[in-house]
Amino acid sequence: MKKQPIPGSLRLWQLVVFLIAPVLCALVCLCIGRMNVPVRDLVSLLLGREVGAQARAVLWSMRLPRVLLAALVGAGLSVSGCVFQSLFANPLATPDTLGVASGASFGAALALLLGFRLIGVQLTAFFFGMVAVSLTCLSGKGSARTTMILSGIMMGSLFSALSLVKFTADTESQLPAITYWLMGSLSAAGFGALKLGAPAIAVFCGVLLLLRWKLNLLPLPDEEARTFGTNIPCLRAVCIVCCAAMTASCVAMCGQVGWVGLLVPHVCRLLFGNSHARLLPACISCGACFLMIVDTL
Repeated sequence: MKKQPIPGSLRLWQLVVFLIAPVLCALVCLCIGRMNVPVRDLVSLLLGREVGAQARAVLWSMRLPRVLLAALVGAGLSVSGCVFQSLFANPLATPDTLGVASGASFGAALALLLGFRLIGVQLTAFFFGMVAVSLTCLSGKGSARTTMILSGIMMGSLFSALSLVKFTADTESQLPAITYWLMGSLSAAGFGALKLGAPAIAVFCGVLLLLRWKLNLLPLPDEEARTFGTNIPCLRAVCIVCCAAMTASCVAMCGQVGWVGLLVPHVCRLLFGNSHARLLPACISCGACFLMIVDTL
């Protein structure tokens, strides 16, 4: 008797596509730019062979960190947006629904104003991002989803207002750096920034992948979700911590990047359905490809 697949489960061909698509996209993005690099030079570099000094500098020092950063940020924001949309049963929810991106942006602006180096800016941005989401959860604790969203909007507005500290910055050196950071850019990508932010995105994204079957319970009413034997408050708390930490890490590495966390999950739902068993891997793959392509263009 032929074994029937579990409804909503991830098919083998889908898994293969989700794994191969970001790799192929990254290879293409590495070769394309103001200086086009032949594929043979890229293959030689990946195999450890000697290539020209110029090609090595372009591929290894400039493009590879930027492509990796785009893939990580695209995947992290897409997963955060997808989970928040299910958690709050709101199709307009974004990774900044709880104010984490605004808090991280304020932390980055403050660190740049104080003259911190890149690592200090990242740590400060991450810290204030987690402070913002903590205050949102405390103010909306035990309340309905709508109240939590309103608390997040309030906290985001508060930290956006606090970002006006940039008016005290030096107009020649500090203000341009703060402004470009708040606009969001991958141009400052480097292996140092990736070492600090990539582990958080990878770990928390992995946690959500392990919970992907239970995430289908998030949009249900509490009474109905409890009948499945899942601790819903604990599941929601884990989702909020994971998504907030990933969003804070993304903002800490490259500033605010819009649209990805809102657009990609909806496209993936149209293509692969509402089951998180397929939806989360699809968001990781499509989000990484989307931001790599957009940044290359």
